Amino acid sequence: MQRLIARAGIASRRGAEDLIRRGRVRINGRVAQLGDRAERGDDVRVDGKQVGEAQEHVTYVLNKPAGYVTTARDERGRATVFDLLPPTPGLHSVGRLDRDSEGLLLLTTDGDLTLRLTHPRYELEKEYRVWTKEGRLDGVTLRRLLVGIELEDGIAAARSVRPAPGGAVVVLTEGRKREVRRLFKALGYPVERLVRVRVGTVKLGDLASGAFRELGEKELRSLGYVPAERDA
Repeated sequence: MQRLIARAGIASRRGAEDLIRRGRVRINGRVAQLGDRAERGDDVRVDGKQVGEAQEHVTYVLNKPAGYVTTARDERGRATVFDLLPPTPGLHSVGRLDRDSEGLLLLTTDGDLTLRLTHPRYELEKEYRVWTKEGRLDGVTLRRLLVGIELEDGIAAARSVRPAPGGAVVVLTEGRKREVRRLFKALGYPVERLVRVRVGTVKLGDLASGAFRELGEKELRSLGYVPAERDA
């Protein structure tokens, strides 16, 4: 059931599970339960609207500028990343970048892809170029990032890190809220600028700020993901 809802672009698999738990999904007239299977010809509805056939999914790579939030709508009227993309039903961001951060952001209509890229067991690498108010990080500080730093939500550590002019380049595999900024602040190096330059095998490259491109099948496969509707 969750896969059907995700492939229709309504929600990610996790989001579909939440919809089912809240009783918002019905199958053949009855309230669906977690574990239900949908067969061809079944009438599946979310909030009374029939779930259509799986759509041909689209995934975009966006170079997010600073000043944009990653929610579809913002109660405070701030600009969102969706203002930079063509209107696309079911489009959602894969993870987040905070309003002041820049760089590579993936957005997709494919809930299966979102699960593949965000579930902790896959340990997807995310690489960031960081500039700090204190400048380039020294060797002792870099080693502390590798060993791990106690944050309010537990110990966090970098997969790899290296010095760079004005700061450092750091690779993480977690996706905690504002993790890079909190790590550097804990070290006494407040972040001035933060740009995500890579997610897994996908690199930002020379994509201009505010510009986007569609992610191709070769790149999807390089992430370890095979689009369901193209399976043999």
